[in-house]
Amino acid sequence: MAHIDTEYQRLEASYSDSPPGEENLLMHVAEGAKSQWHHIENLDLFFQRVYNLHQKNGFTCMLMGEIFELIQLLFVVGFTVFLANCVDYDVLFANKFVNHTDSSKVTLPDAFLPTDVCSARIRHNGFVIFVLIISGVFWLHRFVKFIYNVCCYWEIRSFYINALKMTMSELPYATWQEVQARIVEIQKEHQICIHKKELTELDIYHRILRFKNYMVAMVNKSLLPVRFRLPVLGECVFYTRGLKYNFELIFFWGPGSLFENEWSLKPEYKRGGNRLELADRLASRILWIGIANLLLCPVILLWQILNAFFSYTEVIKREPGSLGARCWSLYGRCYLRHFNELDHELMSRLSKGYKAASKYMNCFLSPVLTVVAKNVAFFAGSLLAVLIALTIYDEDVLAVEHVLSSITLLGVCITVCRSFIPDKHMVFCPEQLLRVILAHIHYMPDHWQGNAHRYETRDQFSQLFQYKAVFILEELLSPVVTPIILIFCLRRKSLEIIDFFRNFTVEVIGVGDTCSFAQMDIRQHGHPAWMSEGKTEASIYQQAEDGKTELSLMHFAITNPHWQPPLETTHFISQLKERVHREATGASADTHPLSLSESEPRSLVANLLAGPPTLGSVHFGRESLTNHAAAGMSDGASALRSLSPVSSSLHLRGSLSAVHRASGLTSRAMAGSGTDARTVSSGSSAWEGQLTSLVLSEYASTEMSIHALYMHELHKQQSRADLSRHTWHRQESDESSDSIPDEVRSEPNTHSRNFPRSHTFPTTAPSPSAIPTSASATSGTSSGQERVKPQSSTGQRRHSGPTTDHFSAGGNVTRSARVPMGGWAEDGQAAPKHHEPLLEESSEDEMPPHIHKVI
Repeated sequence: MAHIDTEYQRLEASYSDSPPGEENLLMHVAEGAKSQWHHIENLDLFFQRVYNLHQKNGFTCMLMGEIFELIQLLFVVGFTVFLANCVDYDVLFANKFVNHTDSSKVTLPDAFLPTDVCSARIRHNGFVIFVLIISGVFWLHRFVKFIYNVCCYWEIRSFYINALKMTMSELPYATWQEVQARIVEIQKEHQICIHKKELTELDIYHRILRFKNYMVAMVNKSLLPVRFRLPVLGECVFYTRGLKYNFELIFFWGPGSLFENEWSLKPEYKRGGNRLELADRLASRILWIGIANLLLCPVILLWQILNAFFSYTEVIKREPGSLGARCWSLYGRCYLRHFNELDHELMSRLSKGYKAASKYMNCFLSPVLTVVAKNVAFFAGSLLAVLIALTIYDEDVLAVEHVLSSITLLGVCITVCRSFIPDKHMVFCPEQLLRVILAHIHYMPDHWQGNAHRYETRDQFSQLFQYKAVFILEELLSPVVTPIILIFCLRRKSLEIIDFFRNFTVEVIGVGDTCSFAQMDIRQHGHPAWMSEGKTEASIYQQAEDGKTELSLMHFAITNPHWQPPLETTHFISQLKERVHREATGASADTHPLSLSESEPRSLVANLLAGPPTLGSVHFGRESLTNHAAAGMSDGASALRSLSPVSSSLHLRGSLSAVHRASGLTSRAMAGSGTDARTVSSGSSAWEGQLTSLVLSEYASTEMSIHALYMHELHKQQSRADLSRHTWHRQESDESSDSIPDEVRSEPNTHSRNFPRSHTFPTTAPSPSAIPTSASATSGTSSGQERVKPQSSTGQRRHSGPTTDHFSAGGNVTRSARVPMGGWAEDGQAAPKHHEPLLEESSEDEMPPHIHKVI
């Protein structure tokens, strides 16, 4: 691999997020006028605790949850040690006779060993002593942390009561937007941030989601090593809670991490002169953390097994089919997450798409398994029926050895078999279901649409929506696999990680160092294929994949209607809304989406309502897009009808014009009030306030779904001639640093080949007029500086073609074509239409099912 010497610079923030004239403002308040909440030093932790207390429904619920977590830890360790050392299983299984003077029946206490015998067995077992010591130290750490959290959250409780004027009894019924609106309002009075006169919604989101935005960006740019190619399984993904914890420990808050505090990146990581030294230091730190994980592997593995056993055994016995249920994977949550999207907002979106996703996955039940399951269920049911009949006739049958166990196992077998038998009334409509899913999750590779019936699409979607049993298995394997990934995979990416944090970190006044992608700046990180053409100056290296910048911007603007973005961003938002509204009005005014004929022209939004684009021919230009599609029931209309659980009561029956009338009503209501209309809990009771918030939030959710569908359809049509522009994940995410940025289009000069670099290291590209036509031409780059000059619309070449240049060891350029799912194929070779299915990584962020507050 050749090494390139390039010039680069750290991306600067496109705007300071401060009102005009207040960029360097430092508020001074007289000593006597200072409130208790004046100048909170660590606003990141403060806002995170304010958000956590709201999501946990107040101080009392939070306190009880913390206490029970401590008790659960003691119970799991103590009960396990008791079962292993203090129970006489010969008596319990009736293998040993027990003499009784008063009764012949064996009682449960007869199976318990005497206290002195139990203590002696524990003292003479070295492994048990080791586990108890480790567990005791961990429990004491949790207990100290619990005491500290109680003190901190008591202060947050006082903040809610005294500053926000909200009691703990009101908190469970208040939305987060209402809390946020009050925080923005009290900034003028209490000056909780002295660097800005006014706080914005984006300031609060940035502080709460500072590190999560970095993680979303790294997944979006395929920087984290979570995809692997195994000999038998092929392509698979592994991303568990343990691996995620180690990533955050290394990058953000652990000893020697890249951040010196919650809001500031260490100064040495902002400079490029010592990037190689910093990369070596990071690689060494990753190695030691990996070794620590390896040493603690037995203890962590034992804890994972015990925790899973106590958490899921009862659930599996009560509902054996629960292991066959599906859930959004941890990787899926990170891939589908918008920049600046809070946890409850993400879970609300994914929860709305859960039912459609389950139906879609159930469309692919194997016919062979169905036949086998029906017959196995018949035989197991016959045996179970006989045993139940004998038990009813004489209950002494239960005393026969293994009869009760047989009844239980047969019941489990029948339940499992039924999960493989499809509903005979189910209609196979994968395209329509996939459109409904897209309306909620907002991200989806282009080649899925039109291929929803293929098993390749189903297998790829299972990466985001996996079985609960797979999640449990991955979590159990996590203590063993995590050290291997850290030592052998993540260390190789240390240079790329250093470059990423330097090049994509910006300093915002009043906020600190944030991920530049979280600014949602179309000019710096927009993608030309996602309605940003002519508006963005970003190189391919700087562009967010999958339309993440544009979709995140629309989501944040709709969720926070009082947010005032920069002028360029405002133009993009208003232009998109006006375009959707204009085409929606034209579509609904001319025809009803369910009664369109084949010959009637439609706008793009009408196409969304009319059905799959594969049913008709599409003709589009730069300003007009028309579609002639077949008549009939539309998947888009069904998607709109299923967007909201209250859609029937709101009369949202797929009519797009009704949605926009509702959104206009919402906007007027918001504009006429001092707070977000969707968060106003007005009314004579908390129930009325919640109902109002629910209805208005459903309008906003539907509006975002419409815009997401519109943007995806427009992107698909505009990039139909160049399918390679869209990548879901890229091959280099698990190929370490053996590739170079896509924007590199020229041979390196001789001097630059000895300069170490990573594949995410930015390089400049000459303007089209400056590119030599001869094969021997080389790019003129400076070897003394390391900067990437900002790309301009006239002086920087934009590469949107399907090919990418790779440098071989000899310095020659090898042209390769990018395939839709992110692999690479040599020119002259046909790029595969579909890749092998990827095994999705971990499932949920919480091992036991976790209930999030959905606003």
